Amino acid sequence: MDFASVRLITDQVGRLTDFYEQVTGQTARRYTPDFAELALPGATLAIGGTATVALFGAGSAEPAANRTAIVEFRVDDVDAEFARLRDVIGVPVQEPTTMPWGNRSLLFRDPDGTLVNLFTPVGADAIARQRR
Repeated sequence: MDFASVRLITDQVGRLTDFYEQVTGQTARRYTPDFAELALPGATLAIGGTATVALFGAGSAEPAANRTAIVEFRVDDVDAEFARLRDVIGVPVQEPTTMPWGNRSLLFRDPDGTLVNLFTPVGADAIARQRR
């Protein structure tokens, strides 16, 4: 089994897609006004409009309601990314901080409120765990 993607459901596909293009530096494929994908190494971030929920089952997903998942991206230098994205992300949930498990982490919210973590392995164990 391969992990393929995470899909975020939103009322504003264009706005959320624009945001993640700025965060990742990648251009999304915008297949329809209700569906876009950012194909990144390791997995794809899909962004679906509210209208797509009915295709999976009416009411099965609710836009801007996530309070359990964190979308995470490993980056080469989290401090440099914070400097680059400061105006895009606004006030972060947590500025770059080295976590007990060895990752230096920046936590912020996307425009729909989903938590986003950019991290860089900096501790010896964290560096040994990374798979590139």
